Amino acid sequence: MDLTAKLDILSAAARYDASCSSSGSRRPAQRGGMGNGMPSGVCHSWADDGRCISLLKILLSNQCVHDCAYCLNRRSNSQPRAAFTVDEVVRLTIEFYRRNYIEGLFLSSGIMRDEDYTMEQLVAVVRRLRVEEHFHGYIHLKAIPGASETLIQQAGLYTDRLSVNIELPSECSLRRLAPGKTREGILRPMKAIRQGIAENRTERKTSRHAPLFVPAGQSTQLIVGATPESDQQILNLASGLYGNYGLKRVYYSAFVPVNQDSRLVPTECPDLLREHRLYQADWLVRLYGFSAGELLSADNPFLDRELDPKTAWALGHPECFPVDLRRADYNTLLRVPGIGFKSAARIASARRFAALRPEDLPKLGVVMKRARYFIVCGPALLPPALAADRLRLQLVGTDPSTPAETWVQPELFGRSDLAAGFLVDRVESGTQELMKDARFPSPNR
Repeated sequence: MDLTAKLDILSAAARYDASCSSSGSRRPAQRGGMGNGMPSGVCHSWADDGRCISLLKILLSNQCVHDCAYCLNRRSNSQPRAAFTVDEVVRLTIEFYRRNYIEGLFLSSGIMRDEDYTMEQLVAVVRRLRVEEHFHGYIHLKAIPGASETLIQQAGLYTDRLSVNIELPSECSLRRLAPGKTREGILRPMKAIRQGIAENRTERKTSRHAPLFVPAGQSTQLIVGATPESDQQILNLASGLYGNYGLKRVYYSAFVPVNQDSRLVPTECPDLLREHRLYQADWLVRLYGFSAGELLSADNPFLDRELDPKTAWALGHPECFPVDLRRADYNTLLRVPGIGFKSAARIASARRFAALRPEDLPKLGVVMKRARYFIVCGPALLPPALAADRLRLQLVGTDPSTPAETWVQPELFGRSDLAAGFLVDRVESGTQELMKDARFPSPNR
């Protein structure tokens, strides 16, 4: 099989891995080498399925000894199989970089023979790139669950980010859908990476010439929707991984039904809205000071599909609002819907020099469409007195007292009135009339 055919097969086989990040590393170019792993040195693009890709994203091999129910590359699937050699991956990376196609490499693999053999091949690739080819671009390597800690430590010396996919939210689901994998086999490499990062930080405090070890940290991926676990279970697991293993990111991947298997939760298409809400909740846990227990509970185990998690939390805790923007501390400001990092910092800075006025808030980055119901900014700005159910309707934008509206997608080559993006109103009689005034939809609608 020629190299082009292998590339077609093994790049397509890697498309469902969402944990492909290129941020957080600082590996500058050096004289006599090539590439630059600085954060600004990696460009991002988007795949046809909407996932962010920024690197040469391939598998070393799509051959696998496991038969995981959710995986496209499982042993029992009848599909073309291929495997790169170490030389071929190195050649592809260098040649693609020289042609300005990529800024780095994302490399994973199915399990060939056994875990240690596969990990040895992956380590050989990154060692060749760093030591022999003097490649200083970004490298994200997938550590193989069950591989030895020695190989994990070696891989960490040549990569910017290591990740171990935990994939399923519970040990019960792991045993049912991926019987060849174990919870301990997944967590052991995570522990080894965490320990290596901690030791490297200590070494670099005494010697700045100490080699880097996984400078961009480690991450993992969770498949959402293949098993019946709730959002609460998923978010609690993610919170535990952040706290116990020091992960930089947990990536959530809506389950794509690529196999027919009775063990999987029936679904026709990926639940991208649920994936989106989990990312929003994850952001609140990692960066906004929320805990998983504040956002979800046993009585309410799933995230609101109509409202973002922060707004849903605010509606459930009316005792915390309204927040006085003139006096609230920074952490309290972050809990207000419509206020983010930058706007909270601007508010805290601006009020040191002058009294805040309502008209100043949009200039500071406050999204008044959401924030206006939860803030006070002097007597001139008070939150509208609305009942909880009415407030929810205002925020969701589905007030039954207003006529239902829909937007027609403009055609590229078609009727000029549709191409203009006119609003279509559905009147009670069921007929539709094109409005003569061209009102364009909001991007956030």
